[in-house]
Amino acid sequence: MSPKSSTKRKSPERLKLALPATSANLGPAFDAAAIAMDFYIRIDAAAAEEFSIETTGRDEEICGKLENHLILNTHRDVLQAAGRPITPLALKIKNDIPIGKGCGSSAAARLAGIAMAVHFGRLRWTDAQIIGEASRREHHPDNAAACWMGGLAVAKMDAANEQGEALVASIHPKGKWPLLLAIPDRSLSTEAARGVLPAEYSRADVVTNVQNSMLLLAAFTEGRPDLLTAALDDRIHQPYRAALCPLLPSLQKLKGKKEILGAVLSGAGPSVLVFVHPRASMKKAVKLVSACLSADGLDAELLPTSIAQRGARLEPHL
Repeated sequence: MSPKSSTKRKSPERLKLALPATSANLGPAFDAAAIAMDFYIRIDAAAAEEFSIETTGRDEEICGKLENHLILNTHRDVLQAAGRPITPLALKIKNDIPIGKGCGSSAAARLAGIAMAVHFGRLRWTDAQIIGEASRREHHPDNAAACWMGGLAVAKMDAANEQGEALVASIHPKGKWPLLLAIPDRSLSTEAARGVLPAEYSRADVVTNVQNSMLLLAAFTEGRPDLLTAALDDRIHQPYRAALCPLLPSLQKLKGKKEILGAVLSGAGPSVLVFVHPRASMKKAVKLVSACLSADGLDAELLPTSIAQRGARLEPHL
């Protein structure tokens, strides 16, 4: 049940949300597809006399800083644009999403701010409007769509729609898709990651990515790990970002191992998403990835996870 559809039955004085992390691009599906992952930012928002934040979890310093706070700025902006009074909020945040590491933290934050504005401002927005607003602010719709809808999301902005809605298809992948996220210590801004991309591509590279993107969708909808291994090749963004994301070329060498289907950048990086074979031992996959990184003099936090079939939702308890 999405926050949007539930606000009529909840007190306007309080809203509790859980928004999943996301991994966009998935190799060839650049700016078009993303998956929701099973770890979250959880927010308890209550109407108050002034803005305040309490935080636990990852990146507490960033999450707890009132000045230029992405969630609160989005909340204010949406209410102001809608001509509604700005409701000060007391937030309690428990964050498990790494910030600035390609795991959809900014999309989740913007969606949280929009959801709070919709709730406290009593706006009657559809899912497409909420995703569209977040996508406009993100400059691409994939993370926002997956975070709000869950599962695998394919999305694009609808330029012809005056209300700024996004066109979204939400797909529940067939079968099990165990994931292993390799998260480095340092962060990477989306602007820096986009700055290394070329202005033009060859026809051969574009055609290859179109073919692999279609194969990627077929792998998830049919539950075909064998198709996914072949589909993860990308020629649009990963070859150019590899120098900024050293975990990627290291872990791509594991493709073809029986435990590993392949590895791709998570979003713009620098984290890497490893697709583990459904019949493989996660413990063995972790050991294999750890050994590969160590051999290349690299280190990363290894986080086993899975595809979250549900997107942003109301939380009964924080």
